[in-house]
Amino acid sequence: MAALNNLDHRHFRRILIIKPSSLGDVIHALPVLSGLRRRFPEARISWLVSTSCMGLMEGHPELDELIPFDRRRYGRVARSWKVTREFARFALDLRARRFDLVLDLQGLFRSGLFAWICGAGVRMGFTSTREFGWIFHTHRVYVPPRDLHAVDCNLLFARRLGLAEEPVRFSLPVQEGARSAVAAMLHQHGIRSGQGYALIAPGTRWETKVWPVEYFAAVARYVRSNHSLPVVLAGAPDELGIAGRVQELAGEPVANLAGRTSLQQMVALVDGAAVAIMNDTGPMHLAVALGRPLVAVYGPTNAVRTGPYRRPESVARLDLECSPCYLKRLKDCPHGHKCLKELAPETVCRQVSEALRGRG
Repeated sequence: MAALNNLDHRHFRRILIIKPSSLGDVIHALPVLSGLRRRFPEARISWLVSTSCMGLMEGHPELDELIPFDRRRYGRVARSWKVTREFARFALDLRARRFDLVLDLQGLFRSGLFAWICGAGVRMGFTSTREFGWIFHTHRVYVPPRDLHAVDCNLLFARRLGLAEEPVRFSLPVQEGARSAVAAMLHQHGIRSGQGYALIAPGTRWETKVWPVEYFAAVARYVRSNHSLPVVLAGAPDELGIAGRVQELAGEPVANLAGRTSLQQMVALVDGAAVAIMNDTGPMHLAVALGRPLVAVYGPTNAVRTGPYRRPESVARLDLECSPCYLKRLKDCPHGHKCLKELAPETVCRQVSEALRGRG
């Protein structure tokens, strides 16, 4: 393993960040991008990102280039001659860019392989890199054996490169076209431009992370009656069903935009919210990056590691011995999903009011 202290005064001209996905993980890496741009203002900085997260980074003022990675398609390498040729061209294209610094923030075998393919003289990765991906790195960043937020883990790279310990910035542009499109959608539901609303995202990938839909519906009724805020539902296309059930149970007019927004439009939708109420999911991290009042519902995952960064007051959770467990399937939980079923709507409603008062 190469020593790291010889990087403090190095000047790099072509830099690649490897952090393809997921949405929350990409957001957690944004402070590294901001630090790199301040440290190397003349450098050409590229980001290898999955096609599903491209919309988040398009037009970013601190980036020179996005390199799209189609994980689903390239997953067929060796099973399809056509895809194999495409991947070979992708690898040769990476090599031709002649990066001199690569930051592997993903920490997997595949991301380490991409770093090696680039041929950069400095290829940095975590000591905790999984799947033997560390064999591709020239420099390894030590991660302390304690609970450390994902953002702080990423910032360890910045410290080893001599980046100043400045306030953490989540530079995230809101596209004007996306903002106008969201305003038009909200207008169809009687929500005026500039009018605040409560944004609820009831879905998430893990079934064990989902707070009961009837609880979200109770919160929707609460914010309308106690704070006179219109309610907007958001989510991915595969979350239409759960959003529809919340809308039905709320029993009041609700603007259901689940499945109707692009990723850029989701950014604009979150940016306009007076308060966001969400599970542990990608849009929740958008709310943090955009500085929105937030209540994040946590059950089987660790809010210390992946919760709202430096905003513990925004977390709603029960202090149980079995949590966090990281179980993804309800049938594997021996406690009947009590971490979320016993988290009462009244608790979250109280935190919503506190978040709104803090905003004022």
